[in-house]
Amino acid sequence: MNALTFDSHDVAMPLLQELADGVSHRIIMSTIDAAKTAAQVSAENSLPLSSTYKKIKKLQEAGLLSVERIELDGKGRKVVYYRSRVKSMEFNLSRDQVFLHFERNDARISLKS
Repeated sequence: MNALTFDSHDVAMPLLQELADGVSHRIIMSTIDAAKTAAQVSAENSLPLSSTYKKIKKLQEAGLLSVERIELDGKGRKVVYYRSRVKSMEFNLSRDQVFLHFERNDARISLKS
C-alpha cells in the first residue's frame, strides 16, 4: 500500500505541528501536483522568499518535502524543484494516542519513519 502510519506521540506530534503551520501547509499544497522552485512557491502563495526557503528546509527535514530534480538555468545556476511527499493526511486523536496516516504522493518516494 502506498501509505505510512504513525501512532507514536513523539513522532506524530512534531509532524502534525509542522503541517498545522499556515506557511508549511501552503507549501505542501502548492507542491502536491507538480514540483516547483522556491521562487514559484513564494510567488504563488505571496510568501517572502527567505521564509519559503526556511520552511522548505524544515519540511525536508521532517520528510514531508523532497527534491524532485535540479536543473541549470540560462546563467548556469542550480534551480531546485521541490515536491510534496504527502498526497493526503488523516489525523485521529484519542485519549492516549495520536494517529497520523499519510498517503504518499508518489510510490517511487519512501518517507522515512
